[in-house]
Amino acid sequence: MRTFLHSIQEVWNARALIGVMTRREVAARHAGTALGVIWPYLQPLLSVAAYYLVFDIVFAMRLGEGASSHAVGTFLIVGALPWMAFCDAVSRGMGSLLEAGSILQKNPLPPVLFPVRSVLASSWIFGPLMLLLALCYIPVHHLQWGVLALLPLMAMQLLMTLLLSYALAIFAAALRDTVQLVGFALSVGIYLTPILFPITMFPQGWRWLLWLNPMASYVMGYQSALLQGQWPEMQVWVVSAVWIALLAVVVNVLVRRSRDQLVDWL
Repeated sequence: MRTFLHSIQEVWNARALIGVMTRREVAARHAGTALGVIWPYLQPLLSVAAYYLVFDIVFAMRLGEGASSHAVGTFLIVGALPWMAFCDAVSRGMGSLLEAGSILQKNPLPPVLFPVRSVLASSWIFGPLMLLLALCYIPVHHLQWGVLALLPLMAMQLLMTLLLSYALAIFAAALRDTVQLVGFALSVGIYLTPILFPITMFPQGWRWLLWLNPMASYVMGYQSALLQGQWPEMQVWVVSAVWIALLAVVVNVLVRRSRDQLVDWL
């Protein structure tokens, strides 16, 4: 894991530069628009508001027994917002090295800075929205102590997304088809995550498929914390930690093997 630890050291040494790069990327996402910085926050807010309006107000749809909430829109929003954050961070992080190709060819900057910049820019937008969501759900979780699990869950999701984005950025540099494959996986991945349905509605014999999605454990954790005010089950933490450890090993191998060719691939 020496290579992986060296990447962490590079990120720490360049933390001031990463801060500047992250602020510039957030600003670039709304550059030239009339509403400015409001846009990155407004788009996901309008999406979840539409879920609530359509499913809970217009159709008044209800989930069956075993669901952590019977209101479909309320249940859907808890999983949809972190899923949006995940897709946004992974998509932008995966393409970050390709976009920074000309910069890396002219400057001896650590490549890891660019996926980190893109993922932090996404977290800068979706992190406050998740905390706002917790406030909006106070009538549901009644500020029970389990809602505190939201903070470690968000921190672990950020770490997992950073590792996954860095690994995919290296894959995309080596093989451009990665961008197309991952884009397709993200579009269908929502159906392998308990966002649209509670896990109890998924066939028991096929539930192992859900654990192949690194976001499944986080979504179940958010549902426990925000819909029930309960601390997530140990299974959520164990699976999340296993994914982080697995991705750290993958990143370590990828960085070591691509170190000499990465800039040439861009």
